[in-house]
Amino acid sequence: MIIVKSREEIELMRESALIVSKTLGMLAAEVKEGVTTLHLDKLAEEFIRDHGAEPSFLGLYGFPNSLCMSPNAQVVHGIPNNTPLVNGDIISIDCGAYKNGFHGDHAYTFEVGEVAPETKKLLQVTKESLYVGIREFKAGNRVEDVGNAIQKYTEAHGYGVVRELVGHGLGQKMHEDPEMPNYGKKGRGKLLIEGMVVALEPMINQGTRNIKQLKDGWTILTADGKPSAHFEHDVAIIDGKPELLSTFAYIYKALGIESNEEDEFRKVPLVI
Repeated sequence: MIIVKSREEIELMRESALIVSKTLGMLAAEVKEGVTTLHLDKLAEEFIRDHGAEPSFLGLYGFPNSLCMSPNAQVVHGIPNNTPLVNGDIISIDCGAYKNGFHGDHAYTFEVGEVAPETKKLLQVTKESLYVGIREFKAGNRVEDVGNAIQKYTEAHGYGVVRELVGHGLGQKMHEDPEMPNYGKKGRGKLLIEGMVVALEPMINQGTRNIKQLKDGWTILTADGKPSAHFEHDVAIIDGKPELLSTFAYIYKALGIESNEEDEFRKVPLVI
């Protein structure tokens, strides 16, 4: 059952989402060669708690940490460890924060040092596909209109779209209805309506769409060992149109990147 949110609830969700955004922005300055993902996980947990929230992922379904940290061929759900990052790595950092009864949940794939050009392109196309999908998340459309847009955009570049893992509704629970796949057929799926809030998260592989799972019961890998990219935003339907609750602006500020990619999805300019 889709749980529609009131304007007041959406504003509470925006606060939770922005705590995640700020956490990812803090981490952006710390992602570098020689740093361990376990160290980054500890920084994130302290930061989230210092901002009056709780880490959403810690203990969720038994997950042992506050961040999902998935480098290179890991798609999602990687467990932080003591292996240092090395030059040329990419790493998806997926973060959640719970405050005022609601969750925020989004992700960004970071570059470590000098990354191969073909990997940079994967990251660029995957992030672009996120916004392609967000444009279709509007009242009157259907769930698979979003997935179809993401699938067409990424497959046109020869990439594989993961099928087994999808985006999801978001609210008082981390995972609510509806599931938001990154593939599909136009005109199919549940109707998108005013007040829906979802986490859209393309998980796109450089090679095959097929995946496998490590024996730890969490870590998902590409079946062919090629890199995978992952970007995620929290989005609400307000006045029939998609509006971002999360932002990558804190990341871009830390990395010295200028971008207006989010402007079309905000009624009021974001003040950093």
